[in-house]
Amino acid sequence: MDDDEEPLESNSKDEDDTELTPKGSDDALYCEAEAIGTVEKEKPLKEDSETDLEIEDTEKFFTIGQKELYLEACKLVGVVPVSYFIRNMEEPHMNLNYHGLGPRGTKAIAIAMVSNTTITKLELEDNCIMDTGVICLVQMLQENYYLQELNVSKNDIGLEGAKVISEFLQRNTSSLWNLGLSGNNFNEEAIDLFCQALSINYLIRNLDLSHNQISDTGGEQLGQMLNINVGIQVLNLSWNHFHTQGAVALCNGLRNVTLMKLDVSMNGFGNEGALALGEVLRLNNHLTHLDVSGNDIGNEGVSRLSRGLESNEGLQVLKLFLNPMNMEGAVLLVQAIKRNPKSKMEELDISNVLVTEQFVRMLDGVCAVHPQLDVIHKSVQGFSAKKSTFLMANPMKLIQSYADQNKITVVDFFQRLNPAGTVKMPVGEFRKVMVQQNKVPLNRYQVRELIRRLEEEEGMVNFSLIAEHGLGQMLGAKELQP
Repeated sequence: MDDDEEPLESNSKDEDDTELTPKGSDDALYCEAEAIGTVEKEKPLKEDSETDLEIEDTEKFFTIGQKELYLEACKLVGVVPVSYFIRNMEEPHMNLNYHGLGPRGTKAIAIAMVSNTTITKLELEDNCIMDTGVICLVQMLQENYYLQELNVSKNDIGLEGAKVISEFLQRNTSSLWNLGLSGNNFNEEAIDLFCQALSINYLIRNLDLSHNQISDTGGEQLGQMLNINVGIQVLNLSWNHFHTQGAVALCNGLRNVTLMKLDVSMNGFGNEGALALGEVLRLNNHLTHLDVSGNDIGNEGVSRLSRGLESNEGLQVLKLFLNPMNMEGAVLLVQAIKRNPKSKMEELDISNVLVTEQFVRMLDGVCAVHPQLDVIHKSVQGFSAKKSTFLMANPMKLIQSYADQNKITVVDFFQRLNPAGTVKMPVGEFRKVMVQQNKVPLNRYQVRELIRRLEEEEGMVNFSLIAEHGLGQMLGAKELQP
């Protein structure tokens, strides 16, 4: 079995054949490294030996090596050490997703993390941590001010775990700004606790509450919190149970001036929810990304949403995939963008909508005014084979041919088009430059393919990827879809 997938068993030997220390009593469990003596003070959080880290004398945690401390912690709780953790504990990103840690394995990790100053991002998704493991992590966070990002998604944390996290958030005592809580069976009661905490904690900037059990009451609670919170910039509420009432209530809080990215896909906003979102877009120029895919929004809802697009000056990405709209709705959206000279729209995803060549011609006219815009739609009715062949010509091969003729590299070609002269460039600016340049004429579909190959992170292309991955890989024969 691969090291990254090692199971943690309470009655096994560790990798160094070190004998595991059994649990001999109900007394508080703590890390008791022989080299530093016994920790004498007690500071139970929940008066539970399974969760008490005994970390009051923090100085002693810094007098022993990280590896030794973790191995001693594993002996203490009776689990096999995770070799991946040992090998990478000096790296800033620790990915322990799907390692089957359980509450005790999590406790061992938490003990080792108390004095760790290098790990800034810890991922523990799908490890059956449960509420007892969360208590250990929270105790660790009270001492560790280096950890900034924590993912505990899919861990069956439930209401008890939500109480622990919300109490911790209310204390505002860590450097944590990115918190992943997806898929933890949180209901309205749990969301109420989080909203209370986030009404006074403005340190969390990125919050993932997707794949939970949040319904309309939760939407009301979140809307009230967002009216107050001035910290959250990215919020993921996809795959919950919002319907019209909850959607409208949530939208009432979206006049928030700090929220930039909102994902409410796979809910039940409907046309009334789309109306509320349209009003949000009319008044809010701070929101840059909005995903309302799979929300039962038809042409009526799209019409109402379009009214907000006519005056919005901030939104860059709008995703409406998997909604029951047709080309009539697509026309309304594109015309709304056309009528707005200050539109910043870069990506409109209506990829389940079948369009006609007439729509494509109209879109060409809109893109001439807004060259940064890319509209992702389904295939075109009546599209000729000749046109398809032209649109699918590999753009990287065309650029390579131009570069060879002019005795420059492909990276040089891109850098010369970037006003900043750097190897990185925002996607919207890159699309605009590539459409407008005349050295290697490209259509929208070819530019989209270039972005797919060069996008290193969301919203940013990196030309140096050509050198890193090799031009041969970039010249792959993948077909483009117009």
